Amino acid sequence: MNSNIKADHRTLRACAIAMWLTGTLIASSAYAADEVRSEKVKFADLNLNAPAGVEALYGRIHAAARRVCDQPGEPFSDLKACMKKAESEAIGKVNSPLLTAFYEAKTGNHPLAIVAKR
Repeated sequence: MNSNIKADHRTLRACAIAMWLTGTLIASSAYAADEVRSEKVKFADLNLNAPAGVEALYGRIHAAARRVCDQPGEPFSDLKACMKKAESEAIGKVNSPLLTAFYEAKTGNHPLAIVAKR
């Protein structure tokens, strides 16, 4: 099999995973008491193999995390911690090397690893 065909298969698989994640990507608040707040972040229209697509997705995740975490009356430090957790979880779910590298370079943080549970 030609290496170009292998690369095309990987790209196709990555796009399929990205489309699947579009419906499941959730930014959640670490500090929500009884109610888990979430927001879907769609990115099927973005090319995650290009820096512009990665930067656009990070912007969407960051904005969604702010909307989910910004609670009136909560201290600013809680907002920052909530946003960090929400962004980290969302970026871990996308599982894109370029997005992970962008996030690490921008924030100095590592995304949370996805752990399978039974």
